[in-house]
Amino acid sequence: MSDSLVELLNTVASRDADFIVGRRDGKPVRNAALLQRIGAWRCLLRQASGQRYALYQDDSIEFAAAMLGAWLAGKTVWLTADTLPATCAALHSSVDGFLGEFPPQWAPLAPTAEAEADSQLTPLANAGNDFIALVVHTSGTTGAAQAIPKRLSQLTTEVATLESLFGARIGRAAIVATVSHHHIYGFLFKILWPLASGRAIHARMQGFPEELMRVLAEEKCALVGSPAYLKRLPDHLAWSQVSTQLVAVFSSGGPLPAETAQAVGDLLRQTPIEVYGSSETGGIAWRERVDASRDAWQAMPGVACRIADDGSLEVRSPHLADSNWLRLADRATMHGDGCFQLQGRSDRIAKIEEKRISLDAIENLLRASEFVDEVRVIVPDDEPVQRQRIAAFIVPSAQGSAVLATEGKLALNNRLRDTLLASVEPIALPRRWRYLDALPSNAQGKTTHALLMALLDERPRTPRVRELAREDNRVALELVVPKDLFYFDGHFPEAPILPGVVQVDWAIAKGREYFALPPHFSGMHALKFQHVIQAEQPVTLELMHDKQKGSLQFRYFSSHVQHASGRILFSEQAHG
Repeated sequence: MSDSLVELLNTVASRDADFIVGRRDGKPVRNAALLQRIGAWRCLLRQASGQRYALYQDDSIEFAAAMLGAWLAGKTVWLTADTLPATCAALHSSVDGFLGEFPPQWAPLAPTAEAEADSQLTPLANAGNDFIALVVHTSGTTGAAQAIPKRLSQLTTEVATLESLFGARIGRAAIVATVSHHHIYGFLFKILWPLASGRAIHARMQGFPEELMRVLAEEKCALVGSPAYLKRLPDHLAWSQVSTQLVAVFSSGGPLPAETAQAVGDLLRQTPIEVYGSSETGGIAWRERVDASRDAWQAMPGVACRIADDGSLEVRSPHLADSNWLRLADRATMHGDGCFQLQGRSDRIAKIEEKRISLDAIENLLRASEFVDEVRVIVPDDEPVQRQRIAAFIVPSAQGSAVLATEGKLALNNRLRDTLLASVEPIALPRRWRYLDALPSNAQGKTTHALLMALLDERPRTPRVRELAREDNRVALELVVPKDLFYFDGHFPEAPILPGVVQVDWAIAKGREYFALPPHFSGMHALKFQHVIQAEQPVTLELMHDKQKGSLQFRYFSSHVQHASGRILFSEQAHG
């Protein structure tokens, strides 16, 4: 295992040209191709001014090449979870340029496939262990994300820790992930650790369970997942056919409920290894709950833990920037064997009308209700301080869904308020309620404050619709997109246009409304977006259903132009 950039580079460069460093769309990617791309990125960036560069690249292997090329050119890489306009604007004030797949207005740099490449890949002099190699951001689950610099020594120490803990268990297995590498967890587990240890990296993130099953069937794999993904693994798929290929399942981003850990173990024949840490601290502890009673966390090698006077967990770790104790927002209790149990977050104390309110306590009370499966509560930041109200986001249980269906939202609101009345002051009762099929999550599987706030946005998310024609297998609808449509955010302030993904979503929704479409999406063909659709512009949406082929043909058009078209395929059975 490497303990510096020099050793990491020497390790990668010393592998045979035909050594398989990863897979892209089922085809092997060999070391010679990776080294060529590293050299191309380094050659490009050696000529670029400035030191701080934001990097966004969905392909994990190309991302790895860009990262190493940037480090070898002495550049600090800034990670970002997305390329939304607000995110790019905030990055612009902190970085000297953009790399990879940012929108064109930010002039991102990227070498072409035929670009000249440096043949000598020795690191620049300033890329020692104290070199700030990476800047990551906190997840934003409790507020605005904060930038966290990472020295090369921190990253290499963390990789060495992962190898010492789990390397023997996973052996030479390839790394398959359902999480993004644009966050510290995915970055370490699916990029830096496999690069250093010589394990194959899968270039694509596996978003759908059916895709995951196909990949798992190909070779021995370790799965890097998140609680949000693992909680939603469909149990009707034939996981037993591929579970023999799995050597480990990792999960991070939040604790898995005990019943989920058990269910995943039953489905995949691997109990998830949960990793506890954060963007700021790196890895802190881990656990593997082979039974529900084993819920304590074991500190990683070299990590010391203690409890502060206020009950907060404090850590000292080689993964931190210095050797000082760091107090976390998590509360915990220590066990005599050096393990600890988490007891909620101290930063989830809200102050409403001078009263301290525990959001964790409210969530725990609601979660205990027979009407609730999952819950998050927040204090929205779209109201004046003097009028703050708690908002609750509920995934109802079967009993809760039955109340919604038969008695309505107000009745369920009242029943859940009754659950809280005996333990919560009236000022702390939620005033805004949202009932969801699932809590929203980002690419890292995190339910962030920003995602929950978006659900409180009252702007319309659907067009005004008028039926023009209707036949057995065809329908024509007039759609008018309201100027305050929620999906206009970021597309674009000066001249709002309707995103293509929304057009497809509306076509599917209307298709299901008018036709008996098969339950499972299986593909999309001939997708074209020719002319933009703007606010308050009437357009016709024509849908044609071919029942025999299980397809839905759609096109958006107006009097003079066609805006978009495509064919969506559905099937009775999920693919796998």
